[in-house]
Parts: sequence; structure tokens; C-alpha cells
Amino acid sequence: MVIPPFDQRDGFIWSNGALIPWRDAKLHVLSHGLHYGSCVFEGERAYAGKIFKSREHSERFKRSAEILDFEIPYSLEELDAAKDATLKANNLLNSYVRPVAWRGSEMMAVAAQNSTIHVAIAVWDWPSMFDMNTKMKGIKLDIAEYRRPDPRTAPSMAKAAGLYMICTISKHRAERRGYADALMLDWQGRVAECTGANVFFVKDGALHTPIADCFLDGITRRTVIDLAKARGVEVIERRLMPEEMASFDECFICGTGAEVTPVAEIGPYKFTPGDVSRALVEDYDKAVHA
Repeated sequence: MVIPPFDQRDGFIWSNGALIPWRDAKLHVLSHGLHYGSCVFEGERAYAGKIFKSREHSERFKRSAEILDFEIPYSLEELDAAKDATLKANNLLNSYVRPVAWRGSEMMAVAAQNSTIHVAIAVWDWPSMFDMNTKMKGIKLDIAEYRRPDPRTAPSMAKAAGLYMICTISKHRAERRGYADALMLDWQGRVAECTGANVFFVKDGALHTPIADCFLDGITRRTVIDLAKARGVEVIERRLMPEEMASFDECFICGTGAEVTPVAEIGPYKFTPGDVSRALVEDYDKAVHA
């Protein structure tokens, strides 16, 4: 299937307070966000025309901007309404939703306090990627060369564009080697996350997941934790060393794009997607369609 380039599509994008034709949503090549990474974004999904946890995403969007030392010039209510309006204008029900904010072109140096803050929202069709039988076969992950940085060296709690540079490099390498994605370790060599999703393991019926202190504590991650606890499944957030993966029964990743996706292999470690993974796949599907 040929996927049309994202700058050559029809529809509407919300840009700085107004819906404009998709192909007119452009920025100057000398925008600070492009050169210096002063850009934050969100990844959200709409199911049957309703954006899942829209308010939580808007809150994180504004918080990420504050961490990068700029303010998004719209309220939470305005952002939520703008996302809904963009979804409606494009006549989409099941879609990906991408708010993004960046510093403009008034200043071109490391410091850019007087730059205009631009905000845009785009949506595009995104159906569920796998049926249950395909999901339960599990995907295969590589182990990335790059690691999540020490939180004293980068704003790891922000969903900042610059933090994804090593994720792109790692995912490209994994795909070239025949894997779907890559598991990243943290700066101390402990299990962290995938390039765009959080990771969970199952042992003796309990969930184990890394402490989210040097990578994003995903909204989907928190949702999965809540769903597991509602089922009476014990959730243990702790430090995980790579060699521990040999002792786990099941593994799955979760994120807006991945939803809840079982894993069959991470490098040399093998897993068998089972009852806990299946239950959380089903519970998450029910939650997003509620």
C-alpha cells in the first residue's frame, strides 16, 4: 500500500487558532523548533469519534512546554475543543491525533525567549493495527545501542521532540535487523522502555515494570496499571536488569500507537504471550471504546 506523504494530503489542520487547508500548514525553514529542538508534541487516538483521555494529554502537552521553558498560549479547554473540531472537520472516527507546539523564527540562536509559540493539531486515519490472533503471536524486539539518558542531562519528563532522536536511530536499526522495535536500557544499563512505548513483564501472575524516572510515564502505561489493579493483578514498579528477562513468562508493550501489544522475543530472551497479556489487551480495548 502506497502511503501519501504527510505534506501532500487533503483535509484540515488546526493552526494557531484556526482550521486551515492541510497543504497550507507550513513553517519557515529558520524556525527555532527545527534547529534547536524547542518543540513538544502529543500522540493521541480517537475511537468512534472520541479522543481517549484527551484532557490528560492536553495537561501533559502544556506541562512539557513549561519544562522546555515556554508556554502554550491556549487553555486546556481550548486545546480539547480544537482537537475535537479538527477531528470533526476531517470527518474521522478512528484516528491518530497529533498536537505540536514549537518556537518560531523570530530568533535564530540558542536563546529564543522572544520567539512566537506556534501550536498545530493534525489528525489522520489510524485503524487498529492487529486483530487478536495476530497480536497474541507477539512481536520481536531488538536491544538498542543507545540508552535513555540520565534525567540530570535531559528533560525526560517532557514529551519533547529532541528526546526522540535516539529512538528514531534505534528503531531504524531494529527494523533493518528484522525486528519490530527496540528495547532501550537506561544510562545505568537497566531496562527502560521501547522507542515509543512502555514495557511490562509477567512473572507468577504479577506485573513488573521499570520505574519511570528517566523516560516518559506514559498515559497508556498508567491506564494499564489501573486496569491490572482493577483485576486484582499485583503491579510492581522497580529496577529491572536485562538478565532478569530470562525469568519472565510474558511481556507486552503499551502506548498510544501500540495500544497493548504482546512480545514474543527481546534479543536472546523469549516469552510466551498468555492469559495476563490477553486480559489486558481486551481490557484496554474495552476502555478506549467505553
